[in-house]
Amino acid sequence: QVQLQESGPGLVKPSQTLSLTCTVSGGSITTKYYYWSWIRQPPGKGLEWIGYIAYSGSTYYSPSLKSRTSISRDASKNQFTLQLSSVTPEDTGVYYCARAAGPYWTDYEKYDFWGRGTQVTVSS
Repeated sequence: QVQLQESGPGLVKPSQTLSLTCTVSGGSITTKYYYWSWIRQPPGKGLEWIGYIAYSGSTYYSPSLKSRTSISRDASKNQFTLQLSSVTPEDTGVYYCARAAGPYWTDYEKYDFWGRGTQVTVSS
């Protein structure tokens, strides 16, 4: 059984960089052909796909967030990390990491394993 666990600060100041780590157990992040995504949900709104890092290490980001987003990985620790720069209060929400067997972006039904999510608040 694959398990994902998000970790990181729950409070970030405006203009700073949000950094979250997803630790995966029960499966390797380098296994073909899985894609590991970050997805968020602002309060009162729907899910928003942020980006993924593939089994190969390649990345792809939402066009609306691309200029501020970086996803990297540490395969030796079976972790992948989100960095979102220049945050504003609009970046507040619950952040999830999740796995899919393909680059499904916003097809959320195709994601088979999710973390529980972590609340991030952007406030001074």
